[in-house]
Amino acid sequence: MKKLIIAGLAITLGACAATESSDGAPTSAVLAPERVTLGGMTNDEATKILFEALIHKNYLATMAGPNRIALQFDDTQFLLQPSINPDGIDRIMMNRFYAVHPKLRGSKDLLILVGTLNHKLNFAKFTLRENGAVIQVQGAATFVNTIELEEIRRFMLWTDEGLRQVANSMPKGSEQLIKPIPVMQQSQSL
Repeated sequence: MKKLIIAGLAITLGACAATESSDGAPTSAVLAPERVTLGGMTNDEATKILFEALIHKNYLATMAGPNRIALQFDDTQFLLQPSINPDGIDRIMMNRFYAVHPKLRGSKDLLILVGTLNHKLNFAKFTLRENGAVIQVQGAATFVNTIELEEIRRFMLWTDEGLRQVANSMPKGSEQLIKPIPVMQQSQSL
C-alpha cells in the first residue's frame, strides 16, 4: 500500500513539473503594487495608474470620469481625485457626499452645523453644494511623487472613523435628514 501511495505521488509530482503554460513562456503572478508613483503625470494619467493599482489590490472601484475613481471601502464609498502638482506637493482628494433632506436645506441650523464641523475638526473640510442639497466632505492625502497604497487605506480609515464620530454626536433622527450618496451609482453627476 505504501509503494502504491509513493508511486502515485511520484507520478503526480512528475506531471506537475512537466506542465507548461500554453504559449511556452513561464507563468508569473502579477503582484499588487505596494506604492504608486504619480509625479510628473497629468491628473488623468495619475487617475488611471491609481485605478489600476487599486484594482490589483482587490478594491472594488470604477472610473467615475477621466480624473475620478469611485471606490467601495468597507461599507462606505469614496470618490478619489488625484491632484498632481509638477512643482510641489501632490494630493489625492478623498470625497464623500451626503444628501440633505429638503426641510433642512438652506436652514440656519445646517449652516451652523457645517461651520461648527469645519471649525472644530481637522480630518476633512465640510462644504455645502447644490444650494444646500448636498454636503461634500473632502480630505486630502498629501505626498511627493510616490504614495503607498497603505497610506491611502489608512487615510480612508481615519476619515471614515471621523465621520462615524460626527454621526454619533448628531441628535437622534439626524440620520433621516442627512444620508450618504452612493458614488458608485451616481459618480457622473458629482
